[in-house]
Amino acid sequence: MSTLSDPPKGSFQLSMLLNDTRYRSLTLQVIAAIALALALAYLYSNLAANLRAAGLNISFAFLGSPAGYDINQTLIEYDSQSSNMRAAFVGIINTLLVAFLACITATIFGVIAGVLRLSNNWLVRKLMAVYVEIFRNIPVLIWIIIIFTIMTAVMPSPRDFRGDDPASSMLMDMFAFTNRGVYVPGPYFTRGFGGAEGSGLNWLLVIATLVGSFIATRFFTKRANAIQEATGVRPSTLWSNLAIWFVPIIAVCFILGLSWEMPALKGFNFSGGIKIGGPLIALWFALSIYTGAFIAENVRAGIQAVSKGQTEAAAALGLRSGRIMNLVVLPQALRVIIPPLISQYLNITKNSSLAIAVGYADITATLGGITLNQTGRAIECVLLLMAFYLVISLTISTVMNVYNNSMKLKER
Repeated sequence: MSTLSDPPKGSFQLSMLLNDTRYRSLTLQVIAAIALALALAYLYSNLAANLRAAGLNISFAFLGSPAGYDINQTLIEYDSQSSNMRAAFVGIINTLLVAFLACITATIFGVIAGVLRLSNNWLVRKLMAVYVEIFRNIPVLIWIIIIFTIMTAVMPSPRDFRGDDPASSMLMDMFAFTNRGVYVPGPYFTRGFGGAEGSGLNWLLVIATLVGSFIATRFFTKRANAIQEATGVRPSTLWSNLAIWFVPIIAVCFILGLSWEMPALKGFNFSGGIKIGGPLIALWFALSIYTGAFIAENVRAGIQAVSKGQTEAAAALGLRSGRIMNLVVLPQALRVIIPPLISQYLNITKNSSLAIAVGYADITATLGGITLNQTGRAIECVLLLMAFYLVISLTISTVMNVYNNSMKLKER
């Protein structure tokens, strides 16, 4: 009586790397990786040989030498005797600042415009359509220059705030809107860590408190969701979440002695407080309204991708249109909105390099502009610029992709 059995496995042969489907794809990937490595090695050797022939070499020692130039707006201590590396860090922080602010405001503009584009009101719908078509079809550089020009021409100068009968006055004696920028009260701490007012440790404690409040509210919200799924009754989390957000931060600020420095006119300009420069405002607002027009179309497409039956079912349950949009339509539309939204955030970060047109000292203006011209280290500066934009773009993509995965439908 014969029995069936698996055929004996043959020994491994080199021909199997191409003939066997189990190994062919891996073999091709290894060959492609080796070819890419050889091409990069050739390009690097060619670059090194050309630099040696020209009497040049790749060195980053220039980062330790004094920068020799001033920067009009900084978030960290800096002067003309600081190093080029310090100037580059100032540019990086300025770039991240305007990118972060523009991403938030562009999202707000885009969501509002996208929702209103589907409004039943004909006038509102057409106005949003005009906004989208105008702002997304004109280059962002033109909008930056237009907004900066209008701001410098229309806003009063600091000298208009002087005299017994000034032509302009501060808003609530705390805010000054001038053609040089906006001056607002600046927070500082009278006590805390390090024995110095405004110590970085104090701000780290404030940030840690806010992060802790965020984690705590997420925990209580998830707990409420679990109770709702188990019992059908959702516990109220509004007051507990508000307490978690406000009580700890108020207590920390009280312990650290939070105070406010008011801007005051001294001589021919304001001093004290925080200055939000005109170039920052122009760049921030231009990037926001320009990218917001693209986000509006993404939002509109996401909303229209949701089945109309979802809206009709929610309306049959007695929900009003506003609640239907917030609770039913937008949460489902996010699955369509988020992927293109990632690209818009990346565009904001890269378009911030146009700041040099209005004199805003971002990383392109500092490291890729003044530092490059003064030191002549074009290759090093360009490599550092490429590395920075690559790292920040990959970081944004990673964070948004994690959020996108959390919004995906969970298959059972």
